[in-house]
Amino acid sequence: MGMPNIKRVDRLVAISVLGSLLTVWLVLTGFDAVTQFLRQLGSVGKNGYTLTDAVVYVLVTFPRRAYEMFGNAALIGGLLGLGGLAGSGELTALRAAGMSRLRIAGSAAGVVAVLIVGVVILGETAAPWGDQQAQVMQLRMKSGNLGLGNASGLWARDGDDIINARGTTLKQHDGVSEVQLSDVRVFTFADDGRLSRFQWAKTATHNGHQWILHDVRSTTLDAQGTHATTMPSEPWPSSLNPQVLAQSVIQPQYLSMRDLRRNMHYLESNGESPGSYAVAFWGRALYPLNVLVLVLCAMPFAFGALRSGGLGKRLFVGMLLAVGWYFMQQAMVNFGTVYGLSPLLANLLPASLLACVAWLYFRRRV
Repeated sequence: MGMPNIKRVDRLVAISVLGSLLTVWLVLTGFDAVTQFLRQLGSVGKNGYTLTDAVVYVLVTFPRRAYEMFGNAALIGGLLGLGGLAGSGELTALRAAGMSRLRIAGSAAGVVAVLIVGVVILGETAAPWGDQQAQVMQLRMKSGNLGLGNASGLWARDGDDIINARGTTLKQHDGVSEVQLSDVRVFTFADDGRLSRFQWAKTATHNGHQWILHDVRSTTLDAQGTHATTMPSEPWPSSLNPQVLAQSVIQPQYLSMRDLRRNMHYLESNGESPGSYAVAFWGRALYPLNVLVLVLCAMPFAFGALRSGGLGKRLFVGMLLAVGWYFMQQAMVNFGTVYGLSPLLANLLPASLLACVAWLYFRRRV
């Protein structure tokens, strides 16, 4: 078959797969957004949270939802697109003309690869920004004394104290997410509005009963002047709710790779395990590979089982593969976390396994 014909084949496959993929992507993301909107309606009226806030919340988190749903949309859309060509006999004609399964599957994967570039950019820019705005809204609804600034971190009013924490990280302890504040500043004011005490701490943690400041430097201001002291740690009688703070911190999987790397570096520099931040980082880094491998591994169904199947059968197979892939990947990541496997290796193993399966299939059925 000549080059012009091959280009026409690529165009035929691309149009079929692209149309199905975009349709499925819009349906999945839209359904997820509507579901979240219904959940947000339950919070309307709490601490000034309005219907407009609920709409804005869904809109600013839509890029992240689109990013998360793209993998499933690519899988199901690819099956629907090639399955439609198989059902009409066009795939059979292409095979009779000498086109290999791998070549046809490569055309479908090529469409996905082009879209992935834009999806990755979306996931590193608009999606994290939108989630930060959404978390600010949720934090304001849960506690009127708390606020978040993009550059200045967490701000809170606690009686006569004004608290500022430049950094917040989530840590896993006994399966529970705990928040750790870093670069903490506590401003204490007297009744006449004058600053009477200033405290700076490297970190602040909650031990289940009270807050503890670590590496503390305190400065007291009175009529005799200023008095400074340093302590390795000291109790901090703050009423900040650690559960509310933990819920308000951006989840690792919603952060950009740059922010994930920064948090990993901070934890590693303090001799702590990067934990969920490392898992999320490598999951994001390997996202394009995972999507492409998943799409390629689904293509054999279009050549065989879906040839005589209708739309319902293709959707069922696509959703079955998506659910199976999700649980396999989560199981491998959890296995790696429990047994100390590198997060890079734990995220890479499922894609490597599927890539081997796809290679064996296309090698045997050229």
